[in-house]
Amino acid sequence: MNFARVRWACRRGMLELDVLFQPFVENQYQSLSNEDKATFVRLLECEDPELFAWFMGHKQCADAELAAMVTRVRGRAAP
Repeated sequence: MNFARVRWACRRGMLELDVLFQPFVENQYQSLSNEDKATFVRLLECEDPELFAWFMGHKQCADAELAAMVTRVRGRAAP
């Protein structure tokens, strides 16, 4: 997926997710390995309620690669 499509996919319409995804994609996405970029794109394909639960710590993601990416994105959002 090209960068413009990834940026567009980060626009979720849920403020909590937008606040996490937008800065990450603008500041970190380009420096990811191709494998990590693919994992991030897979993460973006998940449903918003599921993403919200993972990012807010209400549920643990069963997919280890996606869980690692959730942690990575959350870590970049921390002040």
